[in-house]
Amino acid sequence: MLKLKDIQTPIATELKQFEERFKESMRSSVPLLNRITQYILKQKGKQMRPMFVFLSAGLCGNINDSTYRGASLVELLHTASLVHDDVVDNANERRGFFSINALWKNKVAVLIGDFLLAKGLLLSVRDKELQLLEIVSEAVEQMSEGELLQIEKARKLDIKEDIYFEIIRKKTASLIASCCACGASSADAENEQVALLKEFGEKVGIAFQIKDDLFDFGMDDVGKPVGNDIKEKKMTLPLIYALRNTNSSEKRRIINLVKNHSENKEKVAEVIDFVRSSGGLDYATEKMLQYQQEAFDILKSFPENIYRESLEQLVRFTTERKK
Repeated sequence: MLKLKDIQTPIATELKQFEERFKESMRSSVPLLNRITQYILKQKGKQMRPMFVFLSAGLCGNINDSTYRGASLVELLHTASLVHDDVVDNANERRGFFSINALWKNKVAVLIGDFLLAKGLLLSVRDKELQLLEIVSEAVEQMSEGELLQIEKARKLDIKEDIYFEIIRKKTASLIASCCACGASSADAENEQVALLKEFGEKVGIAFQIKDDLFDFGMDDVGKPVGNDIKEKKMTLPLIYALRNTNSSEKRRIINLVKNHSENKEKVAEVIDFVRSSGGLDYATEKMLQYQQEAFDILKSFPENIYRESLEQLVRFTTERKK
């Protein structure tokens, strides 16, 4: 299985330097803010977003100071959105750590999110990175719209496939698309190349989210069905397909289980079995690989080099990862 660490070779130095610059971009004169931002930095994820920024810049020209600012901008606004999401969802954990709102309460968490947003805006404005700011601001706008669209549609638990794709395009894919567009823009790429890489990132983001959907129908460490999305009453692609291809009485029964019995482990397992036996996982996998191939096809329009090769590996990782 392809591992993320195997893809970092051409930009290992850049990622190390980015970590230092990103820490600096979060610095404050307020001790409480510095304590919380240091805590956030300990929760560092896979660094996929900065990787997309740097590899896209390398693909289109050269990695420079603007690329570092683009990666920092994306990470600042993304981190702010995660802190705010945990408040909205009343979540107590994030990547195995206590969430900011769990440790410092909602008021502080909201203010921290606002602080990170402001840091991102200032980083862009002070260095006249207005195109990067526009790219990332559009992504934040779409992420908010996607969340609200999901909330609106989830009430009836009858989301159609086109609405599902619109939701994940806005919620998840828009951010990865902005990473690739920022990287290209930072390298002074032509508008056509920026647009192409933005589309590439969108395809990857959709495939990434479908993979997440598929995880929910797997097993946890003790062999029990996961079903977190079902417990949260989220309509994902495998379930949408299974419901579309069953009779009306069975559809009503399954929707009733999701709507009214999502806290019951046996009922959740029943929904998972229904999706599996209805071909929902196979269909979602097919769609995921379709978007992956479309991403590969876009990359073929760029010169073959180590950055393109690394982006291809990164795309494979999004669909082959184990978690």
